[in-house]
Amino acid sequence: MSKIGQIGEISPAPLRAFAARYPAGWRTGSHSHGRTQLVFAAAGVVTVATAGGSWTVPPQRAVWVPAGMVHELAMHGAVELRSLYFLPMLPGVPSEPAVLSVTPLARELILRLMELPDEALPSQGWTRLIAALLDELKGAAAAPLHLPLPADPRARRVAEALVAEPGSGRRLEQWAARVGASPRTLLRHFKQQTGLGFAAWRQQARFLAALPRLAAGEPVTLVALDLGYDSPSAFVSAFRKAFGTTPGRYFRR
Repeated sequence: MSKIGQIGEISPAPLRAFAARYPAGWRTGSHSHGRTQLVFAAAGVVTVATAGGSWTVPPQRAVWVPAGMVHELAMHGAVELRSLYFLPMLPGVPSEPAVLSVTPLARELILRLMELPDEALPSQGWTRLIAALLDELKGAAAAPLHLPLPADPRARRVAEALVAEPGSGRRLEQWAARVGASPRTLLRHFKQQTGLGFAAWRQQARFLAALPRLAAGEPVTLVALDLGYDSPSAFVSAFRKAFGTTPGRYFRR
């Protein structure tokens, strides 16, 4: 298995490709690349974590990681990872990671580009495929799979505790007492520093904790109850509101 941190060094080639299979629980460790990276989960779920938050990549989704950004990949379940490394000055790439829904055309282009030879500059045919993929990704919808972390130390402690225990039923007032802040202060930090209120942030943390389990085939009822929902129907309703479809259809799609 190649070491990810050594892939994607600057070279004349406009694109480098890397494929690997990882077992459940594998972590790459913090690293960065000299190129802009497109991480595609052909199977399994990948989490991309930075100092500012995390992005969850379910099967058939992809995430941009800008050149130079320190990040770590964590694998949930057996993961078939496909990465493309573009020259760093790639127009249109966001300054922060962004998860994209991969269309069937984009998926086929990614898999075809995995066959790109390492030792030679791409031919005109390869260059056309690269351009077609970039055009397709420009129109791809961003998926709501980001969990930002607050910078305030007290709010950060609460956020990290909820990531570790997303099913916790503690109320905002209880968390505030636990970290030595008023509920109003804690709520303000979450809103200002993550763009989400406390309840919305906690729900997002629960969704992102649910995705690897659902992708692995765990029953919706078990996942919903473990994550603190009163009933499976309450979880499915919230999931549909956030993602536009039910959990079962989300992964079938």
